[in-house]
Amino acid sequence: MKNFKFASALLAGVTAMSLVACGGNEDAANTADASSTGDTAAETVSGSVTASGSSALLPLAQDAAEQFMAKNPDCIVTVNGGGSGTGLQQVSEGSVDIGNSDVYAEEKLDAAAAAELVDHEVAVITVAPVINPNVGVTDLSKEDLIGIFTGEITNWSEVGGEDMDVILVTRPSSSGTRALFSQYALDGAEEASNAALESDDSGTLTQTIATTDGAIGYLALSYITDDAGVTPVSIDGVEPNLENTYNGTYTVWGYEHMYTKGEAEGAVKAFIDYISGDEYAESMEGMGYGAVSKLSEEAVASHE
Repeated sequence: MKNFKFASALLAGVTAMSLVACGGNEDAANTADASSTGDTAAETVSGSVTASGSSALLPLAQDAAEQFMAKNPDCIVTVNGGGSGTGLQQVSEGSVDIGNSDVYAEEKLDAAAAAELVDHEVAVITVAPVINPNVGVTDLSKEDLIGIFTGEITNWSEVGGEDMDVILVTRPSSSGTRALFSQYALDGAEEASNAALESDDSGTLTQTIATTDGAIGYLALSYITDDAGVTPVSIDGVEPNLENTYNGTYTVWGYEHMYTKGEAEGAVKAFIDYISGDEYAESMEGMGYGAVSKLSEEAVASHE
């Protein structure tokens, strides 16, 4: 197992896993002494960074933190989940340096609090409906998808699947992924909630869908792996993948935001620059996230 630096305690109010962590107020950039030939060693960053929020962004933030700390061993980056609403609230209160969110701050905070935050769009997240493999469906029209998630369609046989009840696996109202899915997959329709199977932990949701006959939910591409045990569903014949996100034919995606209270500085800025930069882009795509710079004009226009 890789030698992660774990945070000693969870952030207040965050129930998600604490993993690798870089933030704050004691940041310093240290440049090694020049060698006798006049060459200067690469600049490294020291300090600490704390981040919390979006569970959909969590795997990417954890991986970027690991790689960033490998390059900057004097910097500690602590990343926690908890949902977009939690991350935005905590960065607004000043208890973390970065609030990770699937949605714009204005959708979760009042206008005054949101105005104090600076948005850094670091990646693109594609969200796909996923079902238990026993359902027997691989493609749904948007109309049928809306019917399922609003509770109007209650048996899979109504949309060409097996004769079994539709079991919604839902996210809480504070979830940024829920807000994104509602806006772009359900055309703003209010999603029905299933409190018995509700969670904003994407790992928990994946396992629940994989082990529950008739289950349907939605996940970021980063969670839809070959061994996840869930089946992604196309919408109106368009597969949820990065290529279709980039070219604008698959529209259920959003920007992943890292918010700071005021302009990012020091180690916080260095970490945000790293995760959104060209150096890390290949790793980002390998995990199922998209690079903002690769979005076509058509894709961008669909979200304006």
